[in-house]
Amino acid sequence: MISTNNVSLSYGKRTLFEDVTIKFTPGNCYGLIGANGAGKSTFLKILSGEIDPNTGTVDIPANARLAVLKQNHFEYDEYPALQTVIMGHKRLWSIMEEKDAIYAKPDFNDEDGLRAAELEGEFADLEGWNAEYEAAELLSGLGITEDLHHSQMKDLSGSEKVRVLLAQALFGNPDILLLDEPTNHLDAESIMWLENFLDNFQNTVIVVSHDRHFLDAVCTHVADIDFGKIKMFAGNYGFWYESSQLALKQRADANKKTEDKRKELEEFIRRFSANASKSKQATSRAKLLEKLTVEDIQPSSRKYPYIAFKPEREAGNQILHVENLSKYVDGQPIFTNISFMVDKGDKIAVIGRNDLSASTFFKILFDEEKADKGEFKWGTTITSSFFPKDNQEFFDTDLNLVDWLRQYSVEKDESFIRGFLGRMLFSGEESLKKADVLSGGEKVRCMFSRMMLQAGNVLVFDEPTNHLDLESITALNNSLREFDGTILFSSHDLQFVDTIANRIIELTPNGIIDKRMTYEEYLSDETIKETRKKMYATAVV
Repeated sequence: MISTNNVSLSYGKRTLFEDVTIKFTPGNCYGLIGANGAGKSTFLKILSGEIDPNTGTVDIPANARLAVLKQNHFEYDEYPALQTVIMGHKRLWSIMEEKDAIYAKPDFNDEDGLRAAELEGEFADLEGWNAEYEAAELLSGLGITEDLHHSQMKDLSGSEKVRVLLAQALFGNPDILLLDEPTNHLDAESIMWLENFLDNFQNTVIVVSHDRHFLDAVCTHVADIDFGKIKMFAGNYGFWYESSQLALKQRADANKKTEDKRKELEEFIRRFSANASKSKQATSRAKLLEKLTVEDIQPSSRKYPYIAFKPEREAGNQILHVENLSKYVDGQPIFTNISFMVDKGDKIAVIGRNDLSASTFFKILFDEEKADKGEFKWGTTITSSFFPKDNQEFFDTDLNLVDWLRQYSVEKDESFIRGFLGRMLFSGEESLKKADVLSGGEKVRCMFSRMMLQAGNVLVFDEPTNHLDLESITALNNSLREFDGTILFSSHDLQFVDTIANRIIELTPNGIIDKRMTYEEYLSDETIKETRKKMYATAVV
């Protein structure tokens, strides 16, 4: 268990938390949510002891072991991956180091023998003999193949380092587990493995994530940061979102009778409880929801951007034809012999184990890179709009946001421009911010405004949910589900992909896998799993 008592933290005139008293108990997984800048990561740092609050205390039982997902990806560069994982259990690692030092002494004496015996006893109590096996299992589950287990951390890619550090946090069954964005850089299979791991984890988990599918799969509670306070709600993120929206709708409907409101809320709780009983954490979630009262459901103060893509003209039947497209990077195939036709109304998720594959493919389509072989052709009626993963070049200017967006608009009237910015939550003085000082999430929302003005009938997005808060992801998700045109996109957000895509195209070094189905169906299909193994087994050069 971990708890806080009257914790407050301020930076100058800005108060992040004020008198927060909250308790996190074993057997539960808490999703810590809040708008960008609300202090989610900061609160985790307070819990871990990395940051001291201005007032209040954090209480952890004396014998409890706390593990944190490290954010410094270079801290363990001189250690092998397997050792880095075991180092997550500090006491076990110190015992192993001291044992090795004693046994290596050339003048080993009786006193050394007694100390070694003590250490061996504690080592056994901590199940040290299973440490390497457990560490290897965690690494393999997170997609780090056995040939990399003894590689130095400095020789691993950024994505591989993140996975090793996640394995380190999970290692040794910690009593309290703090995870800040654990699904970053994980592929779908690794995320599903982590969901299963946490589903079986019996201790306390507190997690910050922008992955809604992940939060729904693992969380028993939502801890919502709002107005400097943290409120606890039973249920996962989906339940919190739906219930808060329902409560907000009812509050706005002042003429609705109180009894009708109560019946509607009670029916909602019953319906969601039934759905929860089908989830992996069936028993605990269902019991929690059964205890809810109507008074527990409250509206959220969150603001959601208004995102709506409306094509200026309808596309014809000829959208995009790709034929025998291949691309190599540093002599290695990113994808080869890619051929397919895009049909009207397709919403295609472009995926691949190599993060470069989708990004490179999209850049080729927009003439930002050249293919090594093959060709592509857009239809004559197509007006396409592209959201790149890296948007920095668009913001290397000191223009304010009104003038920045005006560059991309035929209509130059300021009130018209401000209207589009207002939809993206830039109102009043916010719309006069300089473009070069925006946060990552603010830049993404500006890019959406630009795309809405372009009014394309084919939209292409490369990882659009990066840097966004949950509210913006939800707004974008809903918008693309409702969009009447054609979409090609990449994303690591499983729920985003599964709720938008009606077709999956996977780019591999050995060709293409092209299936008309949802992403969940694609990931669970045994035939496709075997095909994917073969496609990645040996690259064609």
